[in-house]
Amino acid sequence: MQFHYALVDDLLSREEFERRVDEKVRECGDLVDELAGAMLVVADLGRQHVKIHGLVAKSSLFSFFAKVIEKSEPKEFDRSDGEKGLVATVLVGDETGETKLVLWDEKAMAAQEIENGDVLEVIGKTGKRPGDIMALAIRKATCEIECRSNIPPLNTAPAERRTIEARLLSLEEPRFFTRRDGTGGEMRSCVIGDGTGTARLICWIPEILDNLLPGTTLRITSAVDRSRPPVREYSVDEKSTVEEIELEIEVLMNSIAGVGDDGVYSVRGTISTVLPARSFFAKDGSRSHVRNILVRDETGEIRVVFWGDIAVKHYFLGDSIAIYNATARVGRTGERELSVGRGSSVSVETRVFGQPIEIQGTVLADRNGTWIDDGTTSYLIQGEHTHGREVRVTGTLTGHTITPETIEAVELSPEKVLVRCRCLKEQIDSVRPGSQDHPDHVS
Repeated sequence: MQFHYALVDDLLSREEFERRVDEKVRECGDLVDELAGAMLVVADLGRQHVKIHGLVAKSSLFSFFAKVIEKSEPKEFDRSDGEKGLVATVLVGDETGETKLVLWDEKAMAAQEIENGDVLEVIGKTGKRPGDIMALAIRKATCEIECRSNIPPLNTAPAERRTIEARLLSLEEPRFFTRRDGTGGEMRSCVIGDGTGTARLICWIPEILDNLLPGTTLRITSAVDRSRPPVREYSVDEKSTVEEIELEIEVLMNSIAGVGDDGVYSVRGTISTVLPARSFFAKDGSRSHVRNILVRDETGEIRVVFWGDIAVKHYFLGDSIAIYNATARVGRTGERELSVGRGSSVSVETRVFGQPIEIQGTVLADRNGTWIDDGTTSYLIQGEHTHGREVRVTGTLTGHTITPETIEAVELSPEKVLVRCRCLKEQIDSVRPGSQDHPDHVS
């Protein structure tokens, strides 16, 4: 009943809907089951199933039956917040016409179980493009649907299966998705690389990757090649095997100067600038993070934008890092940058060792992060701290960033305030017109 309740959840509560379904079943003398009763209640409320030709007139939720004519495989894309998404399309029809279902993320994963000729019951709403339907819920139905047979087929060539040998660069935790029949499943994503570059590997049987560690070399047989230039992607299912082998594989790396305005690249370099991670709310309401750094090699420097879980890891000035399977794009300033999110991998290869530090100062928060300022020097400080608070911090200074071990609130004495004021006056005086340090000073 949950499927049909979605059509009318703006009209009445779940309890009232279930009460009406029970009442409808009793009215029919138990000649209909709960499913049929739910459909009758939906029809009574003016949200009955429609034919495809009538979808264009709908402005809210609707439901319909249709037969699957053709479908596309799930395709990965980059969202505006840097996260990866999945989208798949399914061409469906009935005796009155055809339409294209658009399925996003978990529903796109479940689309892999849909076969040509299946009859679907769909709850959806009109999409952004004329004729497109954004599917909110789908499930297989047992009714018969007739549709026109003169529809030109989409590409029906089966995806090619390959045997590949590659180094495992990163391995994400399993992610849950919901199939079209309402049951749940898990998938796992990783990044692999070889002498020709990097690729994303989607595993629909997560246990195949158990006990594998990044850095090992894998032989993957019968991997489904879902690559679409310039993106390389493979998937692993019940027909595939994954085994660890003894083989050294060097992954192709690009120079920073060789990064273009688009495409997929892997670079290695030293962090020359690192800003703190900032949190934001994604379009789905979840909290995510973003961090900007600059990476330099012998050929140049480039901005790198970390998204999601990758952004909240620790990075320090001077760290040597390798970035795999990053997407190049033109940033807001018109300069090229690398976007690193789901489907990418970051490895800190050489870490700059920190040194102990103890400092007392004021916490200052701005758009570039959180700082501690003692009147003469400012350091970035890891974590979230209250702006304007006077604290004494002990911890480790790495580059220009403090990783705190202890933080103690202190009262600022009048003497300290006077010292701060003198320091501030000296800084102001040094940049006044005519001073030695002023940019307009002429000797």
